[in-house]
Amino acid sequence: MQELESHPDISDLQKYVALMELERGFDDQTSIEKCLLVGEEVGELFKAVRKAEGLKMASHGSEVARELADVLIYLCAIANRYGIDLESAFRSTEALNESRGWK
Repeated sequence: MQELESHPDISDLQKYVALMELERGFDDQTSIEKCLLVGEEVGELFKAVRKAEGLKMASHGSEVARELADVLIYLCAIANRYGIDLESAFRSTEALNESRGWK
């Protein structure tokens, strides 16, 4: 597996995830499967935040950083399936957001 550079940009992350999925045999999962998986990971992230904040929990939680990384991996995988450049999407969305009134 190719190593990820120490300060990757979003495009580097997407390329890494594409190679990682191919290597690990996840490249045949559909966009729907990936959306369901990202939903599961967001739930795990919420549990990790609850644990980190000292809120009552019914089960053992995970680390916030690890769960955020899992969510990012699945977001990159979904973007890859639709041919979306996340950096471009981020920049264009922020350009629209800057023109909106937030107050």
